[in-house]
Amino acid sequence: MPKYLIEANYSPEAVRGLKQAGAASRVAAVNEMCAGVGGSVDSFHFAFGKVDAYVLCDFPDDEAAAAVAFTVGASGLTKVRTVKLLTIEEADAALARSVAYRTPGN
Repeated sequence: MPKYLIEANYSPEAVRGLKQAGAASRVAAVNEMCAGVGGSVDSFHFAFGKVDAYVLCDFPDDEAAAAVAFTVGASGLTKVRTVKLLTIEEADAALARSVAYRTPGN
């Protein structure tokens, strides 16, 4: 199953809810959400700095990953950035492809 990295940034209201319910409740909610679209959570890490949480997920396809991103983003409480990750084999296949490219100005 394809892997995706989700970076989440919580609004102040979301942080208040997190403080009230606890970190484990958020992890459980995200696990349930991902399972609902046929996916799963590999790992969930809270952080401090530019990003509040990093979540590594497996989803059956891009549409499932996008559905999660759209749903979370629509809440207005969490901003998400989703990155599709490549396996080593996918990266090697991409590197082996011939691509016609002309640099800017040439």
